[in-house]
Amino acid sequence: MEIDKKQYGSYVKQVTPVHNIWKNMLRAFLIGGVICLIGQIFIGVYMQMGMDKEAAASWTTLSLIALSVILTGLNLYPKLVKFGGAGALVPITGFANSVVAPAIEYKAEGQVFGIGCKIFTIAGPVILYGILSSWVLGIIYWIGQFIGII
Repeated sequence: MEIDKKQYGSYVKQVTPVHNIWKNMLRAFLIGGVICLIGQIFIGVYMQMGMDKEAAASWTTLSLIALSVILTGLNLYPKLVKFGGAGALVPITGFANSVVAPAIEYKAEGQVFGIGCKIFTIAGPVILYGILSSWVLGIIYWIGQFIGII
């Protein structure tokens, strides 16, 4: 029995991927930085077109989402995620990817049971708990104002 545990342990070490944390952090930093740079370029372009900063920021957000959706549809964003990890998943582009990817994957099952049911598989919990926590914090803030501590 002890030999089986040792063999299993060596097997696990053999098949478990080894990650270089410094290389992964550098890649995430670079990819996240490039996404932010693209966002800054969009803001600059939109402001050059005569928009104020708030409107330019809104259009930049929409542009980054659209770019992410297009890259996901062309199967390029998953490659970017594989290379850059959290650097590609954390910004709004990663959130857009998490909505579009299941829709593409399940489109063969139809509009209702495929796309309609599966589109928020990944992003759904983020949306749900984001809205729930904003409600809870809003109620706490309202109670705090009502009793005079905020």
